[in-house]
Amino acid sequence: MKFPPIKEQIDLLSRGVEDFVSPEDLEKKLENAAKTGQPIIAKLGADPSRPDLHIGHAVVLRKLRQFQDLGHQAVLIIGDFTASIGDPTGRNKTRPSITLEEARTYGLSYLEQAAAVLDRESLKVVHNSEWLDQMNFTDVIKLSGQVTVAQMLERDDFSQRYKGGVPISVHEFLYPLAQAQDSVHLKADVELGGTDQLFNLLMGRELQKKAEQAPQVIMTVPLLEGTDGVEKMSKSYDNYIGLSDTAVDMFGKAMSIPDELIIKYMTLTTDLDMDEVKAAETAMADGANPRDYKRQLGRELVKVYYGDTEAVQAQEAFDNLFIKKDIPDEIPTFEVTSDDATLLSVLADSGLFASKGEIRRLIKQNAVSIDGNKIQNEFHPFDTSGEFVIKAGKRKFLRVLKK
Repeated sequence: MKFPPIKEQIDLLSRGVEDFVSPEDLEKKLENAAKTGQPIIAKLGADPSRPDLHIGHAVVLRKLRQFQDLGHQAVLIIGDFTASIGDPTGRNKTRPSITLEEARTYGLSYLEQAAAVLDRESLKVVHNSEWLDQMNFTDVIKLSGQVTVAQMLERDDFSQRYKGGVPISVHEFLYPLAQAQDSVHLKADVELGGTDQLFNLLMGRELQKKAEQAPQVIMTVPLLEGTDGVEKMSKSYDNYIGLSDTAVDMFGKAMSIPDELIIKYMTLTTDLDMDEVKAAETAMADGANPRDYKRQLGRELVKVYYGDTEAVQAQEAFDNLFIKKDIPDEIPTFEVTSDDATLLSVLADSGLFASKGEIRRLIKQNAVSIDGNKIQNEFHPFDTSGEFVIKAGKRKFLRVLKK
């Protein structure tokens, strides 16, 4: 099989990667693939304890898809066995386990949703219960004998719990070993995961070395903050953009993210060329209106899952629904003449409010928006030219003109 040039592959695969162990090893594996025509094996494990997927989950799925697009073998491991142990990553207490049957049921839903990102035809799907559930107690003891307790306590969540006197069940030490055994069984060339999975992925390299296999390359991607810009994207925080969201909802939620996340979202969730991403970053740093690039982000995000036409239609629907909706024909106009003007100063100088305290209360209550975007920063600047519509509360509108 013929693969694209190695530099082209590395440029694509390294996009958005945080931990990379190591680029040199990946280059060697790609060179070998080019010589032999044999694709490298890129592995991603998923414990399907939560079946509802969002674009935060899709960040690492998209990385796996890149390997597929380059002609390599992508392997998705449905961690039905490891899910029944319970991943201790990031936990300050023992995670409740689920049954194999529950994990397999969740796995079906996970795979169905992941198909929105992955090429299902070329994807190899396996369940790690196929080999882990076949190990006997002697096998487990031999596996456990390959690492020390000191090595396990190098893991932050384990060491913090140990120092804090919080119980750690012995079976939790087996989770990283079980995930690492997946890499040994599959002879993985690359393992993907979130940054919180780095310890587990490194354990895979260690066990592969002990099994006299070439150690896998590790590539982690950042965890994506949700639309609130604070917590990790999660359905429980209601700050997520779901893979099953409509195009209009997807665009609308993208418009609600904080400005400081625009570049991260562009990099991790869209196919926008990195030269364009960097151009957007430079433009905003030079004073361009972030709103314009947030709209570009919304279009690019929708394009990934629905295509170009739906992306344009989603933006138009958003504009009709949120920007033009309920704005009276006759509203007061305020002209901004200073680059130092802020949301608070403009509203205070407009004469629409009795005090700055009233304005601050509305901002804190998330009841103030500019062109449909909720703003919770009273110092939000009006330092770019254009026309803006501020809505404060349910009935107060102000058209702002900045030349």
